[in-house]
Amino acid sequence: MGKCRILLGDDHTILRQGLRKIIQEQPAWEVVGEAADGRDAVQLAVSLLPDVAILDIGMPLLNGIEATRQIVRRAKSVAVLILSMHSDETYIVQALHAGACGYLLKTSADTDLVRGVNAALEGKSFFSPAVARIMLDDYRRRLTQKGIVDRYETLSEREREIFQLAAEGRSNKAIAQLLSVSPTTVETHRASILRKLDVHSSAELVLYAVRRGVVS
Repeated sequence: MGKCRILLGDDHTILRQGLRKIIQEQPAWEVVGEAADGRDAVQLAVSLLPDVAILDIGMPLLNGIEATRQIVRRAKSVAVLILSMHSDETYIVQALHAGACGYLLKTSADTDLVRGVNAALEGKSFFSPAVARIMLDDYRRRLTQKGIVDRYETLSEREREIFQLAAEGRSNKAIAQLLSVSPTTVETHRASILRKLDVHSSAELVLYAVRRGVVS
């Protein structure tokens, strides 16, 4: 198997150098391109087709959210991780809706970057622990304010199993093999889960799972 090919997108040279150092410490990883603005990041992602693109939100010319949206649309094989100084849920939600598979904080990049890239390579989502806590606390607060019951409690035991596996990025086929059921059964349960939770996409499913504390 070849090396994991990574693209870095951040307008701060010193930060890119720091990220490159972390990546170079992994024998199976290599940096194949660097971009100082969002437009270059998109162009490099499309031309180089790296395995993972790590993008800052606050890049010039084209911000990281819009760059993510374009990369996901034009280079579907590229997994995008957002690396940001912002822990506000607004940014996190925007990143997920744009198609990012993870959200890392710059303050913990030295410990979270390796875990985030490994998760992306496995088709999973990853959030810095601090981000996951913020989202979960905010979600619980909103539920309390609205006086409503968490829809998660309406799921059956089997649906909760499938919900977590799906939120971890596993395919219907992989879930079926793990649970010794047919892919059709998984698909039926998955449709029921989406309906009960009132979510309409994989990104929303992951967001719900993080908010609920099912995955981190």
